[in-house]
Amino acid sequence: MKRSLKVMVAAVSMALACAASAKEWQTIRVGIDPTYPPFESLSTSGAVVGFDVDLGNALCAKLKAKCVWVQSSFDGLIPGLQARKFDVILSSMAATAKRREQIDFTDRLYRNQTRLIAREGSGLLPDAAKLAHRRVAVQQGTVQETYAREKWAGAGVEVVPYQNYDQAYADLGTGRVDAVLMDAVQGKLGFLDTPAGKRFAFAGNVVYDPTIMGDGDAAGVRKSDSDLRDALNVAIAEMLRDGTYNKIESKYFPFDMYGKSARNRGAGGPRDWS
Repeated sequence: MKRSLKVMVAAVSMALACAASAKEWQTIRVGIDPTYPPFESLSTSGAVVGFDVDLGNALCAKLKAKCVWVQSSFDGLIPGLQARKFDVILSSMAATAKRREQIDFTDRLYRNQTRLIAREGSGLLPDAAKLAHRRVAVQQGTVQETYAREKWAGAGVEVVPYQNYDQAYADLGTGRVDAVLMDAVQGKLGFLDTPAGKRFAFAGNVVYDPTIMGDGDAAGVRKSDSDLRDALNVAIAEMLRDGTYNKIESKYFPFDMYGKSARNRGAGGPRDWS
């Protein structure tokens, strides 16, 4: 009888735990830095919009959950996740080994590239010797900041961190910084293709270090929330299989953002941008 009671209590406890977990993910709070069009930005009405937002809403729909978007600075996303201000990070974050020490990640959502942007004819290249005594802008907390500090700062390059790239673009335009190191897609669509970027261009080739930059952007979750990570992975696989991902992708990009293989890192379109 005593054993039977213990079994019953254990079964009830497990059922309650499962029910609590299922209830918890009826609403998923998603952390985002909305200063990164076309991935994430604010509409004129103040709503978050962009590729990541559409992906996140589609993932929540697959899980029959409500997405609640929570704004944060990029460098505040991991601390915010750990402080339970939100449950998921979905904001163009590369799943690097260093970040995996703090949080967990879903399967890949897409790949991006890193490029240097400078004034046309400047002669600058993404190389420490070519950038010596120059000022290079980066966004705080990004893999680009890590790369610039580890690879260039020791050679006399001044790495200038900004909370968002709009501030960096403004200082690039006035000459307060000489170049900006950033994601290629955002740099092309969010700056070079705008009137503000008219006199600027990508400088040199793609910048890549697998240890610093990882192999793709993904959604970040707390290490304790493996159930949410696994559920999101199932939803990502379903979106790729049923065409939902391609439908969202085609709304923003005329090329493959997912990256069908490691050799296609960063998507075919950006690789051809000069």
